[in-house]
Amino acid sequence: MVIDASGLSYKELNERIKESSDTEFDIENLKGQRYIATGSKGKKIVIHGTPGNDVGAFLDGSEVEILSSAQDATGDTMNDGKIVIHGSAGDAAGYAMRGGKIYIRGRAGYRAGIHMKAYKEKRPLLIIGESAGSFLGEYQAGGTIIVLGLSSDGKPPVGFFCGTGMHGGKIYLRCNELPPDLPEQVIAEDMSEEDEKELREHLKDYAATFNLDIEKILKEHFFVLKPNSQNPYKRLYTHI
Repeated sequence: MVIDASGLSYKELNERIKESSDTEFDIENLKGQRYIATGSKGKKIVIHGTPGNDVGAFLDGSEVEILSSAQDATGDTMNDGKIVIHGSAGDAAGYAMRGGKIYIRGRAGYRAGIHMKAYKEKRPLLIIGESAGSFLGEYQAGGTIIVLGLSSDGKPPVGFFCGTGMHGGKIYLRCNELPPDLPEQVIAEDMSEEDEKELREHLKDYAATFNLDIEKILKEHFFVLKPNSQNPYKRLYTHI
């Protein structure tokens, strides 16, 4: 089903998608309408244009492909499914996501992956092709974040305070030097063979999606950030 979003309010647009019995949608001329595919399950939605905030919020199994860039809070609290962004994403991509995958070919803004979590078989995955802003993985409790820094020339592909309050999950950074301000709650190590196997599995679909050479990506150095169990994030607080 093709939907021309020109002149449609975000409510009208989302009602059309929700009420239709079709499972595949091409949305054309999208210009900032919010909440596209909120809570959606079992649909394939291709977006031509720029969606507004909260695209794929609470996503529960649908696939959303954005052929340009996205604004803030992409995949907010998503539970399952996949979001593919061919451009960049605004702030708080993957906020509190608890399942599914978000692939960003370009950059992500501040606080990507904040409060990401995992539960039983749910293992959320956020992959960023270029760089991420400050507070990446803030209070991360589970899942995996990968920042490839494809145009960073080996420099840290993240802003300030990466992993602040992290107490679960992993962050992979493709770079030759670590960010200088990593918090005490984080342990940073060179990628192990076991980590590399896991990373390769995560990157297979991402590389195929964006037509990237996975071997070229993997031949560069990676750091793996994990929570420091000897210095948990609760020590950030004055009273415990």
